[in-house]
Amino acid sequence: MSEYNLTWVALIVITGIIKLLTSPPSALVAWIVSKFALHPKLDSKDVTVTFNGKHLKEEENIKFIDYFNKACFLKRYDIFPGNEKSFLHPETNVTPFVINLKKGKRDVNFFIYNYDNHVDVVKQYKEKIVSYSISSEHLQKFSTPTL
Repeated sequence: MSEYNLTWVALIVITGIIKLLTSPPSALVAWIVSKFALHPKLDSKDVTVTFNGKHLKEEENIKFIDYFNKACFLKRYDIFPGNEKSFLHPETNVTPFVINLKKGKRDVNFFIYNYDNHVDVVKQYKEKIVSYSISSEHLQKFSTPTL
């Protein structure tokens, strides 16, 4: 190859790399965003849902996770150091649904508190706790499962 052709090949390769770095494929972006999502999409095969210490039946587990995945994110609550216990054990008469998820080597727990106009979620992983509110008419009505 001539020097002229090598210059063009190098220019095309460099342009391709720059293009890939500045606008990655949407599948790559979706994967990266999903790794850091506050309200992740869960697979019902990877989780167990319990209510009052008892596991939901398989069909109810699938429905519950589907409703959870389709819920609309409303807002995130600020948790200040030393205030974590009030989110993990709120002063409420609502019994939470608990979603247990094994993610790699660590366990992630979601505590789902159903209210009339929203659903509160407390996500616990490692030593961290985050809390947010979602809206899902189906989850809000999902209060008396057959165990």
